[in-house]
Amino acid sequence: MQQGFLQIKFWGVRGSLPSTLMPDKWSLHFENLLRGYFSAGYRDTSHIAKYIASLPTPHLGGYGVATTSVEVRSPKTQIIIDGGSGIRYLSDQIMSGTMGSSKGPFHIFMTHFHWDHLIGLPFFTPHFVPGIHVHYYAVQPELEQNIRSVFRKPFFPVPFENLSAKIHFHILEPRKAIVLNDMKITPYQLDHPDPCWGYKVESHDRTYAHCVDTEGTRATREELGPDLPLYQNVDLMYFDAQYTFPELAEKANWGHSAAQVGLDIAFREKIKRVLFAHHDPGADIQQIMDLQQQTTEFYNWRLQNKAAQEPAVEWEFAHEGLEIQI
Repeated sequence: MQQGFLQIKFWGVRGSLPSTLMPDKWSLHFENLLRGYFSAGYRDTSHIAKYIASLPTPHLGGYGVATTSVEVRSPKTQIIIDGGSGIRYLSDQIMSGTMGSSKGPFHIFMTHFHWDHLIGLPFFTPHFVPGIHVHYYAVQPELEQNIRSVFRKPFFPVPFENLSAKIHFHILEPRKAIVLNDMKITPYQLDHPDPCWGYKVESHDRTYAHCVDTEGTRATREELGPDLPLYQNVDLMYFDAQYTFPELAEKANWGHSAAQVGLDIAFREKIKRVLFAHHDPGADIQQIMDLQQQTTEFYNWRLQNKAAQEPAVEWEFAHEGLEIQI
């Protein structure tokens, strides 16, 4: 990593429940890929690698199976936001030694405690290694109680009291920053059933805003009030786009949003780049691509009708394993 940059890796981007295509749907997907191979004029097996390299990752393997877990690294600090099933992939890499030291300490920031955001925590191997320190952070005062409940029979065979690592709990004050080495992290409230807190992560003049899960019901600056800073002076925003725009009316108060809402905020607040995620568990590859197409149509319209002082916004739909440096 270059000095002074933030590195963000998305280990899980699926919402609500880990999910993947049924075997028959994968067969159809592979059939379509083969049709595309021949339609592109390729015939020889020596062209397979070239064809694969020509396609975006999601067109080949989809957007991912695992639920929310995001790793944010600065030159001196690593934090993890949420412990969805994607955290297991991160755990495997940590324990393999490919990330450097596997000794920690590890800092896990919880947005809230719905199942899809903590289901992977028992499979974060550092919990079971003597001498390692794992720190949990959340605004919710029930933090320790909720984490202990994950490591409890009959839900998991190893009770919390038998974990070999040293576990620490830190209750955060709403909208008050804490500092970890060269990183500043501030919690802001999102629009989601049961209080959910997004995080603004700042380091060396780079800023990442984690805005999943949120419905975006407070859209104007006045409505956002004390939580407006989450969206200001941001290089990269991670925003909830589980639904199409029409679905928002049907699923009001479900706590999830659409890409159009995130783009409106991004244009107004001059956010440089947006990643959309929390993909619906029932959405297959084509349905997420359809969402992208609808977002493209809205973006082009919004670009033509933006205010003079609003710069263009880069955006894409996140996939599992995506890594971005800002």
